[in-house]
Amino acid sequence: MITIGLTTFSEHPSLIHENRKVRLTEYSAYFPTVELDTPFYAIPKAEVIAHWQQQVPQNFQFILKANQVMTLHDQGGSDPVDNQARLAVFNDYKRVVGPLNASGQLKAVLFQFPPYFSRSVAAIDYLRRIRQLMPGFPIAVEFRNPSWYGKEITRDVAGYLKELAISWVAVDEPHTTNMGVAFEPMVTNEQLCVLRLHGRNVKGWSTRSKDWRKQRTLYRYSEAELKAFCQTILELQGKTKEVCVIFNNNSGGDAADNALQLKKLLGISFDHLSPLQMDLF
Repeated sequence: MITIGLTTFSEHPSLIHENRKVRLTEYSAYFPTVELDTPFYAIPKAEVIAHWQQQVPQNFQFILKANQVMTLHDQGGSDPVDNQARLAVFNDYKRVVGPLNASGQLKAVLFQFPPYFSRSVAAIDYLRRIRQLMPGFPIAVEFRNPSWYGKEITRDVAGYLKELAISWVAVDEPHTTNMGVAFEPMVTNEQLCVLRLHGRNVKGWSTRSKDWRKQRTLYRYSEAELKAFCQTILELQGKTKEVCVIFNNNSGGDAADNALQLKKLLGISFDHLSPLQMDLF
């Protein structure tokens, strides 16, 4: 199975041909999954999760980012939390997200680690600790430090993730000697493989201006680039139950158009979406 989705649901006005925020009910008429970063900044209230569920079909699924304390982003600041506080965040997260997982609507909890989360004994132990703390939850990890990459290294990391039943996230982004990580698609979980496509805007990725976070995903994939992804996706499809592709190249509003283009190139359709909402007046 191949699924396609976008980061956030509200920032894709090309789907509705109007210059306004897109509602989740409208987004779910086009795609069967969405990635949300809301929990990274603060764990949402249970009512928020329930409201998301009410707006989508039963088979619609969410990829939710793990909270920043769970991904050790606090370690890069001046006030890191202690182990007891970190455990409390894990427990709160599981409590709130649990109903989504129980209903089958949680595709994955995405642990997007900071660039300073390098490969080490402590880091590898932490991955095991995550699995111990979140039994029964689907987990995907995105490494942003080059120490996790390399022919033999990646093979060993893949074996470890397979043991933990954790999905490796393959990232497409500008990659040079001094920045970014390589696009290395591989399957480490028989249930799910994730590709996250950030675009290839080298200048935007490398220029640390005040608008850096917005400019770095200013990119529109060409048809040739999307066709290359098609080949990769079809190769991965035979190794796992689901290949999920998430487009994050949206600084210029290109993600939705590229996602629909990829869907067409793959010749796939999505069943049980929300009904298209048509304004007749």
